[in-house]
Amino acid sequence: MRRGARATLLVLWLLALAGLGWMVAQRLKISTDLRSFMPAPTTPDQRLLMEQVGEGPGSRLLLLAISARCTTPHAHATRDGSAVTPCATLPPAQRDAALASLSQGLAAALKKDRHYSQVVNGSFDLGALDPSLLPYRFLLSPTLDTQPLDEPYLADQLQQRLDDLSSPAASLLKGLLPRDPTLEVLKLAQLWAPAKSPEVREGVWFSPQDEALLLVQTVAAGFDPGAQEQSIGGIRQAFAALPGSTAATLDLSGPGYFSVVVGAQTRHQADWIGRISTVGFVALLLLAYRSFSSLLLGALPIASAALAGIAALTLAFPEVHGITLAFGFTLLGVAQEYPIRVLSHRRAGEDAVQSVRALWPLLLTAIASACIAYLAFYASGVNGLKQLAVFTIVGLLVAGFSTRYLLPHLLPRRVRDVADMAWLARARRLVDRLPRPRWIPLLVAVAIVVMLTFARGPFWQNNLAALTPLPQDLLLHDARLREALGAPDVRYMLVLQAPTEQGVLALSEKLQPQVDALVGRHAVDALELPSRYLPSVAVQRERQQQLPDRASLQHALDQALHGLPFRADLFQPFVDDVETARTLPPLTPERYAQTPLGQRLAAMLLHRDGHWLGLGTVSGVHDVAALRALGADSGGMVRLLDLKAASESLVVDYRTRILQALLAASLLLVLTISFALRSVRRAWHVLAPMTLATFLVLAVERMMGIEISLFHLVALILAGGLGLHYALFFERDTGDPAEQRRTLHATIVCVLSALLVFGMLAWATIPVLRAIGLTVSLGVAFHFCLSILMAPHASEE
Repeated sequence: MRRGARATLLVLWLLALAGLGWMVAQRLKISTDLRSFMPAPTTPDQRLLMEQVGEGPGSRLLLLAISARCTTPHAHATRDGSAVTPCATLPPAQRDAALASLSQGLAAALKKDRHYSQVVNGSFDLGALDPSLLPYRFLLSPTLDTQPLDEPYLADQLQQRLDDLSSPAASLLKGLLPRDPTLEVLKLAQLWAPAKSPEVREGVWFSPQDEALLLVQTVAAGFDPGAQEQSIGGIRQAFAALPGSTAATLDLSGPGYFSVVVGAQTRHQADWIGRISTVGFVALLLLAYRSFSSLLLGALPIASAALAGIAALTLAFPEVHGITLAFGFTLLGVAQEYPIRVLSHRRAGEDAVQSVRALWPLLLTAIASACIAYLAFYASGVNGLKQLAVFTIVGLLVAGFSTRYLLPHLLPRRVRDVADMAWLARARRLVDRLPRPRWIPLLVAVAIVVMLTFARGPFWQNNLAALTPLPQDLLLHDARLREALGAPDVRYMLVLQAPTEQGVLALSEKLQPQVDALVGRHAVDALELPSRYLPSVAVQRERQQQLPDRASLQHALDQALHGLPFRADLFQPFVDDVETARTLPPLTPERYAQTPLGQRLAAMLLHRDGHWLGLGTVSGVHDVAALRALGADSGGMVRLLDLKAASESLVVDYRTRILQALLAASLLLVLTISFALRSVRRAWHVLAPMTLATFLVLAVERMMGIEISLFHLVALILAGGLGLHYALFFERDTGDPAEQRRTLHATIVCVLSALLVFGMLAWATIPVLRAIGLTVSLGVAFHFCLSILMAPHASEE
């Protein structure tokens, strides 16, 4: 192609890439909900697990601790690197007052922010119950279950209020007393407070370590790291704006915070690994081909693959998950071999179009085989993996066909034939002299069986918590705060089921005495049921019937006031509220949901599959059997949900689905290779090394004590796609020694580039990155060695 035509083609190609880039920028919407990479749940417990892990109250809960920061010459370093001394060096009263002020200020700021549905720090807040709903306190409080509003009870309560007015609580009671002399609001506040609350100082919670504690429930789902990052940023910003915040430290914990920490760690390690490996890859190609223009032009098919894959995702899906892009670019590493093959196999003086034409049958077979392997992701039925399949398959096809039909027309005419390299000739002679006994496959198969047989520990990794990259001190910090705050257990949940919403509340009330007995026996520290926040309509009506009419209440109140220094008309708001409560319609979850506490209740009542579920949150489980026995005689209406067991069953189902898809893809791959090579024997020389190398990776990792996770399976597919290339080209024997050297050169460059990228990933501290890096690195090495040892000599063809 003439220079002018080449320039025109290059410009058109770059314009096409720019057009794709513009379209992607306009349409791409990134999702961060990790549930996109979880399979569709098939059982009620799995469905409930997915909802609770992503959107349940436990997943939205952030644990906050504010501690004093005291700079002195003898300071020591803390986790965040700042210099502080133990807060005991400050006067305790001064320290507690300062921290309490920060706690109150932060709580007040967050309650005004729509990103947070509930903020609790131990202080009494009359606003927790909507003023328009205050008359409902007589229907919500359990007082009327045992005590009528008669003259003896009112007299006793008024005498207690008189004593309270001479106590430090007087300032709190003065505004509350006329409307609520029996302090039903305070009784409700006590009822709704966590069953195991921290110590209260200066009106707020404190830990034994002298930290002011808060519980914050975010509106954002726990499985949405992006939204959680915004919520956490809002908390830090609100704290930094408080007067005196520079003299204190804010620590956070909880599932949402962990997801943000993990995401930041993963991005950080992936970024520096990506930068270093990119520099190394460029240096490798420059060393291999001594041509900067070839390097730049060879990057065009890869860039085209990436943009085309993303564009296809924006057309096929409303949102694209960030993990899809991260893993997709990794899986597209297979495509880098296409231009490498073209560059290595060119003869001096030979037109690039003619050179690639001879390679195309094998390249096309390799492309089709890789696409078949990645189809297993689409067949899994998981939305995130379906996106991954679309991205990689479209990308591989675009990379392959652009390498075939566009790249050869742009490559420089004069090239250096790699077959003339002296070291390569020596390396090829060494490869040719290697013995290829027919018993090698049998020996490798026996070694695999022996290693798998004697490997210790479980084969599969079903516990997703084992893949967390969180440091141990962060997990211990979370456990300490959770214990201090009495926060719900993240593993167990009591599930109540009934045909109606009211049926769930009634079942919750019926179950409450048994729950109280469990807490009394210390089987659990606390178990919070939905009826704690809202009694059933039936119970509300019973309490309503216990309310006296206005005349009876006024008479009883007048009698109770005798001899007390209260004005006769002081308690008129109280009388009005009782009269209002007598005619109120019962409070329903729908009406209650408009209040802050109603949002907590809404998270505990769910309508699913034609029935209602009530979720009881558990804290401090000490006797799982006793807790499970609560539902023994309920006929399935009450059951204990073990979120860990449900997650493990979900992982098993997920893995089974992927393995089934891989089996189907493997059978299709065998047919494709056999058809492309027109020979079962030639297909054996390609498929046998790839199969043995895959199982050899599994066996070696098992001998290393590694339990195989879903990420290892993804990495095995990628390694298999790379290894298939090696076997295909080593099996090809043109009878030309120079062409054999070119094949070896291209394969060595491909192997080194793969080891450069994935070998660095194997050193990462993030378990997921390490699993992928180690698996692909081992796979590339084993595929390369077995492809050479099992390739036929020229005489065998």
